[in-house]
Amino acid sequence: MAWSLPEDSVLGIFVDQPDPEDAASPLATEWGLARAAEIDEAILLDTMDLWNDPATLNPGGRRVLVFAPPEAGPWFDERAPESFALQPRAEGSPGRQIQDFLAGELEEARRVVAIVGPAPTLDPAVVVSAFVCLESKDLVIGPSTDGRVYLVGARGELPPGLDAVDWDRPDALMKLMDRLAETGLSLAVLPPWYMVETPDGLCMLAGHLRASRRSGADPRLPRLERLCREL
Repeated sequence: MAWSLPEDSVLGIFVDQPDPEDAASPLATEWGLARAAEIDEAILLDTMDLWNDPATLNPGGRRVLVFAPPEAGPWFDERAPESFALQPRAEGSPGRQIQDFLAGELEEARRVVAIVGPAPTLDPAVVVSAFVCLESKDLVIGPSTDGRVYLVGARGELPPGLDAVDWDRPDALMKLMDRLAETGLSLAVLPPWYMVETPDGLCMLAGHLRASRRSGADPRLPRLERLCREL
């Protein structure tokens, strides 16, 4: 079933150019630099293909790949589907990048949602429901199973201090709730989902893909399915 985004909306997907020199990656610690970069690239390419697929989303709304590092523009130009606009991430912390993206897009759009972490199996119905939530709520968040946030969306006014939250820490969701408690803005919360940045996340992904196949569903993540079989 294909879903549709509202015409007055923006969907941003935060993505990173795979870095074969990123020795700090937990995936590199487990499988080595080259393999970690291959996993990251598979997540990226499968995610772009999935959200570009008419079977996932009908045309409508604006879709943006919010990429890093800023100099990776030519790399993404060669690989990104034409349905996506490309926008480099702002300088600074993840919180600053998220805040700047939402604020910039809300100057023109009524509702803006950003997928801010690698969640390749994220159900499109969850993303569409985020936009529905913003019809009546000021903010929407998707809590990740590791204590962080995989999605954030807003309409109208943004709360202050998004850039003061360390979005990479396992207490990011709690810290974000502390910030929002001071604002009076209304909030909707989506179902928890998992992100794939660690060996545990990749194990969860492998089991999820296998379960989907066993149930008769096509997860439409071919590169990741191949890698999970190999690993």
